[in-house]
Amino acid sequence: MDESDGAVVVRARSGDGDAFRQLVERHSRSVFRLAFRMTGNEHDAEDVVQETFLRAYKQLKNYESRSSFSTWLYRIASNYTLDLIRMRKRHADKHDSDSEEGRPILDELAATAPAPDRLLFSNQVKDRVAAAMEELSDLERSAFVLRHFEGLSIEEIGGMLGTSLNATKHSIFRAVQKLRKRLEPLVAPARG
Repeated sequence: MDESDGAVVVRARSGDGDAFRQLVERHSRSVFRLAFRMTGNEHDAEDVVQETFLRAYKQLKNYESRSSFSTWLYRIASNYTLDLIRMRKRHADKHDSDSEEGRPILDELAATAPAPDRLLFSNQVKDRVAAAMEELSDLERSAFVLRHFEGLSIEEIGGMLGTSLNATKHSIFRAVQKLRKRLEPLVAPARG
């Protein structure tokens, strides 16, 4: 039977290197998934995972078991990802807005031998969703991903992003509204 994260953290704090490795093995996939959804870039997501665990190792003594270890890691990962996104925006050259870097995971979706009309519609949806996700603020995108892709509670998201309960709800609401508005033209013909 596996030890709880809390027990493994206690061993890691006492200098047991295998214990921290166990935490990395348990949580690296979920941290990668979160980072990939927020950045849309595999290389950046790998950097986020590495930096998240480096920061977690350095700050392990500050971890308080009031929240789960995974929530604490998600907060570190979310904060670093937001910092990375902001830094990239500030330091970006005048890249073409159609650049593949930073595009959401939707570019990677594939279907098995779709019909040409379905392929065209799928590409339109993918492009609209990608554009809509790019239009969201960093906070809105992060809150939306954490809520709708990771399934976290409003309280957990607020704790990770350092926002109040109302601000968190509002960010998610605004993100959903913006996505609905942007995707409405694709849904409207199907309703009629």
